[in-house]
Amino acid sequence: MVPSAVLITEEGPREGFQIEKGPIPTDRKVALVDALSDTGLRRIQVASFVSRKQVPGMADADDIVQRMRVVPGVDYTALWFNDAGLERARVTGKLTLEGKVRVYPSDVFMKRNINRTPEQHLVHTHGEIERYKELGIPVRDASVSNAFGCNFQGDIAVEKVVECVGTLMALAEEHGVEYEKVSLADTMAWATPVTIKRVIGAVRDRYPNAPLSLHLHDTRGMGIANAYAGLEMGVTKFDAAVGGLGGCPFTAHKGAAGNVSTEDLVFLCHEMGIETGVDLDALIDCAMLAEDIVGHPLPGSIKQGGNLAKLRAAVREGASA
Repeated sequence: MVPSAVLITEEGPREGFQIEKGPIPTDRKVALVDALSDTGLRRIQVASFVSRKQVPGMADADDIVQRMRVVPGVDYTALWFNDAGLERARVTGKLTLEGKVRVYPSDVFMKRNINRTPEQHLVHTHGEIERYKELGIPVRDASVSNAFGCNFQGDIAVEKVVECVGTLMALAEEHGVEYEKVSLADTMAWATPVTIKRVIGAVRDRYPNAPLSLHLHDTRGMGIANAYAGLEMGVTKFDAAVGGLGGCPFTAHKGAAGNVSTEDLVFLCHEMGIETGVDLDALIDCAMLAEDIVGHPLPGSIKQGGNLAKLRAAVREGASA
């Protein structure tokens, strides 16, 4: 069931810079995006078009997009939560615009994150999809936020996640859209390999054709183990953040809230014989750059331990000398 290839969406520039304390110069943010563009990654989320007051780390989102270098074959995406954010993304003229719909099994987190009740959010989502269709923007992505647990409501029942996926599938059918991925997001890092397999299994039993993806956080050190569990379940799409950057500003974590490290995930895939299309050594250089930009250690491991393929080659070369 382990896939032969996976598609990784790099979210470090968006996930990381939105939560870092203190201002980071726009040019340095752009430098990271440009470096990531040369690694073989095919999808990079570069910014959030959100409230500058609530998320000051993304106040320069428009400038980031305007200054970044666009590499053919790479999709550059962004995040937004309302029409104002969508319009800011549209006018850049440099982004791959993709509609995304979200559901929240935790009512409390929904209120904190987007300030809506479940009823308000469902009405909003119907209108959002119609707006995307009106603008000719494909609705490709769907997401169940905090699918494995919530710091404010506790464990999320598996049945609730399945219900949320059902809501997403019903929205797709009603509006005539087709998702390319349905993300199960471990927004608050409650997942373990056991719950990853349990939730994916339950969703697959009910919706076998749902194109599942995982968005994993590493706050409790389970990120790469959870990715391995997802790979064993046949998941082919993952979100990750270079160096382990990132986290949601509204989750109330006391500790680090970074995403699963992209280079650690790529290393794992390569060791399992799974193709990623990514140059791991170039990605490690990006992780070191990201660490320099934020000015503190990042949790990714492979940037310190190194690429075993490179070490193996060095040992072979030494043995044959």
